[in-house]
Amino acid sequence: MEHGSAHHAALGDGAPPPDLRATGERIDALIESIAGGGAGPANPSRSRERAEDLVRAVTDLYGAGLERLLDIVYESGRLDDELLGLLAGDDLVASLLLVHGLHPYDVPTRVEDALESVRPYLGSHGGDVELLEVSDEGAVRLRLLGSCDGCPSSSVTLELAVQDAIEAAAPEVTSIEVESPPPQAGGETLIPVDSLRSRLGLGAPDASAGAAWHTLPEVVGLASGQATSTVAGGSALFVCGVGQDLFAFRNVCARCAGSLDGALPVRRLGGPAGDAVLTCPGCGAHYDVRRAGACIDEPGVHLDPLPLLVEGSSVSVAVPTAVGV
Repeated sequence: MEHGSAHHAALGDGAPPPDLRATGERIDALIESIAGGGAGPANPSRSRERAEDLVRAVTDLYGAGLERLLDIVYESGRLDDELLGLLAGDDLVASLLLVHGLHPYDVPTRVEDALESVRPYLGSHGGDVELLEVSDEGAVRLRLLGSCDGCPSSSVTLELAVQDAIEAAAPEVTSIEVESPPPQAGGETLIPVDSLRSRLGLGAPDASAGAAWHTLPEVVGLASGQATSTVAGGSALFVCGVGQDLFAFRNVCARCAGSLDGALPVRRLGGPAGDAVLTCPGCGAHYDVRRAGACIDEPGVHLDPLPLLVEGSSVSVAVPTAVGV
């Protein structure tokens, strides 16, 4: 990416900058009008209009300042890829740049970066997602790859991990369309595409799609081979570390309904590197951590995995509202 083209593309439609003196005078006039109560209590709509005008004027002023700041940095020859990455990687700065149409990266780049940020999580569950297209109208077209090995929360996982990441990185996106992958030899795709489509607003709504993200400071620094129990969103959770990854499950054995407290992820005898198995302390059932908690002893039985994302020193888990304690 050339620095100049990236910067000037980010500056938007080339509209002339606002008259800063006139904008400042307009802000002062609006403040005085609102403070003096000129609209009167009998005309609340006029007060609202003035308040909206004030917010718009202040926003335009800050936007012009941010644009000039980028111009100065660019003209000094310091707007290189490293600095662009730092600006785009800071949530607060990136959000301000987005509001004013000054973000250094276009929508397809931001969508791909968003998908890249959640690929480690999807990969840990045997799945992946491919960006096929971002249309001029802001429609994102994706293809689901791999499988989550029959996990019933695949659709919730993908909605939270994929949709949330895209919406945060590119709020301009108008829709997310999911294309089914070709049928796999020896079986069918196990990621329920129809369910995902409905949860992304592309089909019938699903009342169970609600979920909320919760931070888990107590699991930060959890090492490979370790595990801990915690509670988030009113749900009992079991979190374990395998290699550089963390995995979260509902804290209940799928076979005996007992707690997983005391279980540790261990490599099974003869298993490949990175392999990890949890053994239920109550009934002895074995679960493959990296395959979304699929039961090794009994096909079709599996733990209930939850989306867990690590961002810097913060760990967050998404707990569907339908999941109970």
